Amino acid sequence: MTERHDNPLGAWALQPVMEMSNDEFHRWQTLLEDRTGVVIQEQRKAFLQTNLSSRMRELGVSDYADYYRQVTDGPRGAVEWSLLLDRLTVQETRFFRHRASFDVLERYLQSRLQQPLAKPWEFWSVGCSSGEEPYSLAITAAQVLENAGLPAHFAVTGTDISLNALSKAREGRFAARKLEQLETHIAQRYFSAEPDGSLKVSPELASQVCCAKLNVLELAKAPMAGMDVIFCQNLLIYFRRWRRREILNCLAERLAPGGLLVIGVGEVAGWQHPDLIPVADERVLAFTRKGKL
Repeated sequence: MTERHDNPLGAWALQPVMEMSNDEFHRWQTLLEDRTGVVIQEQRKAFLQTNLSSRMRELGVSDYADYYRQVTDGPRGAVEWSLLLDRLTVQETRFFRHRASFDVLERYLQSRLQQPLAKPWEFWSVGCSSGEEPYSLAITAAQVLENAGLPAHFAVTGTDISLNALSKAREGRFAARKLEQLETHIAQRYFSAEPDGSLKVSPELASQVCCAKLNVLELAKAPMAGMDVIFCQNLLIYFRRWRRREILNCLAERLAPGGLLVIGVGEVAGWQHPDLIPVADERVLAFTRKGKL
């Protein structure tokens, strides 16, 4: 006869989500927006409540006010805040998520080859999450240059606010389903199969991708400048309209003359910049900066 043991973790997991008052919700909503710019709308209150409750139970904290004090408590609070952000900012993504945007990128890079390359191409993936987008940018650049018989002179920088996401991006290991958009020969060229069934980015490609922490509210402090390509997709939807325009204006200034800015379709309406020209392709929302390449 097997001796029965109670499972406190099982009981813990079945506890209901802690109720959150409207005042508490607005307090957390304000904190998140003030620190990151991200807006949690009323209809996503359950999302915030669930993620806060989960972390609070892990810490043995039973009150939203106590946890609020904990994450705003100086340097100690900064560590906990970073851990919480990993839960609140995670998003599902995959390689070549919006294929039309990468088609535009490929054509753009091919057009750049009509002139001698004065310097390595520089790419920036803003809100790179776990790395699928920056590696997609790297694959596109590598293929264009390889097909032209040129060396892989380019570098990709991915930035995100989530340390956990950045850790995954740097590891470069992905579930096979994330690569469903890739043609078989491309997947075989840039990835190797791992014993657990995952796929790992080749060292050659990984060496050209760098990922770093950056809060988009601090874009003015970012060292990026003279970028040939900037991708900012599936990020702006989390911000207020005025802040979206503020972010885009800052990104436009970081483009090199002739550089390409690609935004998620439908993420901003009516935005214009005096130095940018819209790309004539109704499938995408993209701009090139005025000036010679």
